[in-house]
Amino acid sequence: MRNAHSTLREDLINAARYIKAKGLTPGHTGNVSIRVPGKSGASDDFKMLITPTGLPYEHMLPEDLVLVASDGTWPARGLKPSSEWQFHLAAFKANPEVNALVHTHSNYATTLACARKRIPAFHYMVAAAGGDSIPLVPYNVFGSEALSKGVAKAFANRKACLMAHHGQLAGEKTIDKAVELAEIVEDLAHQYWALLQIAEPKLLTKKQMTDVLEKFKTYGQQKP
Repeated sequence: MRNAHSTLREDLINAARYIKAKGLTPGHTGNVSIRVPGKSGASDDFKMLITPTGLPYEHMLPEDLVLVASDGTWPARGLKPSSEWQFHLAAFKANPEVNALVHTHSNYATTLACARKRIPAFHYMVAAAGGDSIPLVPYNVFGSEALSKGVAKAFANRKACLMAHHGQLAGEKTIDKAVELAEIVEDLAHQYWALLQIAEPKLLTKKQMTDVLEKFKTYGQQKP
């Protein structure tokens, strides 16, 4: 398949298969998406490629991905998008710096989400999600407008969240970085769950987390 979106489609398929292989999303759960900028370059001028509903990742082909417009419409022919396309679209609209999203039902993130616990600043790597905590979005049924509004509120100033009785959502500038952040969120969830078993968590202060967030701005290889 050769078209303007072929590379993005292949990247998305690879990401979906990776999170499945890593055990981050059992069965047919989870979904991934990529922002496709419009011709104007404006933050509100975009479409998104997203995995289709009910199709196993191992059987998914690049042409199976669904291109959803920013108004929530997609071509009548072809497969339907993930049943959770609404909160993907909401997250993209809420945070223009996020270009790719990974949603999983990873074990420990989901455990905390079902306990209705956010991930506080017990470790400095919480800042990888863009703030001093990884927030918990209140429960609403999947695919609902209410859940999308909760995700939009979380992503207005974060790059990841937990969704009560559901799972996690992580977003970044590229699909590879979004996958990495989803792995980090799961690792932090595991550590926080373990900490809750043995001690009352001691949290970093807002000042300490502000310092970490500032350091993160120049951490690693920054593009000029």
